[in-house]
Amino acid sequence: MAPTPLPSSSSFDADINCPAHEARSQNLFSQTPLIHSIPLSQLTGHEIFLKLDCLQPSGSFKDRGMAHLCTTVKKVYSANRQHGGAQGDFKMKVISSSGGNAGLAVTTVARNIPEMDVSVVVPETTKPLVIAKLKALGAHVTIHGKVWNEADALARQMVKEAEENGEGSVYVSPYDNPLLWTGHSTVVDEIVTQLMDTHDQPEIGAILASVGGGGLLSGILEGIERNYFGNTKRSNVVKGTKVVACETYGAASFAASFNASGKEINMVRLDGITSVATSLGALEVTPAVIQRSQRHQERGKDSGNGDDVLSLVCTDQEAVDACFKFAADHRMLVEPACGASLAPLYSERLRSKLLEGIDGKDKVIVVEVCGGSGVSLELLEAWKQQFLM
Repeated sequence: MAPTPLPSSSSFDADINCPAHEARSQNLFSQTPLIHSIPLSQLTGHEIFLKLDCLQPSGSFKDRGMAHLCTTVKKVYSANRQHGGAQGDFKMKVISSSGGNAGLAVTTVARNIPEMDVSVVVPETTKPLVIAKLKALGAHVTIHGKVWNEADALARQMVKEAEENGEGSVYVSPYDNPLLWTGHSTVVDEIVTQLMDTHDQPEIGAILASVGGGGLLSGILEGIERNYFGNTKRSNVVKGTKVVACETYGAASFAASFNASGKEINMVRLDGITSVATSLGALEVTPAVIQRSQRHQERGKDSGNGDDVLSLVCTDQEAVDACFKFAADHRMLVEPACGASLAPLYSERLRSKLLEGIDGKDKVIVVEVCGGSGVSLELLEAWKQQFLM
């Protein structure tokens, strides 16, 4: 699906300080649809909306953050070269580590930025389907390590070696960079504007999002905060929003640190990843997502509006089941990492936990359908045989 540019008269520019403007103006990521889900609304008794970031060019939400990061980095490097007296274009290398989706996003974005080269280090658990896509897009792919953290260590070493050789290179984290979070935060700006276009006085009861390393959740919390302190109309949409962090057992690094933290943040590192949702496979989330979650909760307590952060963890079976039901209801394929954010609606066990915390039937629930490219009909069938038969 081709990126959809925003018209110059859009309320993004009029109502808020639009982030990632340069990346958006270059059409490096899409303004994705926000659709009303009749099947899920009937199932839950609430208005359920789906933010379809599975329709981003690379297949996942990560295009947003990568577009903002890459355009910013290229701009800074170009300015530094000009300041140093260098002339003309230059080849800049970005080196990333990824379980798949971040690598696909940075490669998809970078191939549309002149003179930008991409190398991606992936762990051995990365699906052959994803590796083939990375190579087809032009990325230099290195397979290293049993888990993402080992691949990431090599990516950082490659950046260090490139710098020692005088090459223009930059390390790109799949989730732990403020530029990524700001890029991801654009999803909230779009959701608010789209709801205001279709509702008289919309209020968001909850936003559901999957958590791997915490980049998407950090962005969502940043976007809510920006709109919270924006003009009154936009502020009223997000006040009282419950942000629901969705994970699978065996990859629940956010839940581990979030539940262990009180007034002091206590980061917990998992021993390993045992979930089918390998895209969620960070052993430890960025500390920033715990800090931002606590700040969101504190704002809710201070204001009395009900802002909160909830942690819901599903089984692999529930995540896979959600992928199948979502495909049947909406004719789109997503991977189990995204199925984790749909499971709280499709799973009766989790649905009751989710809905008991949302006040009022008039508040809408939004699911960030983050997508993922590590899925195919063959993989879905294999997951069905493993988890649902």
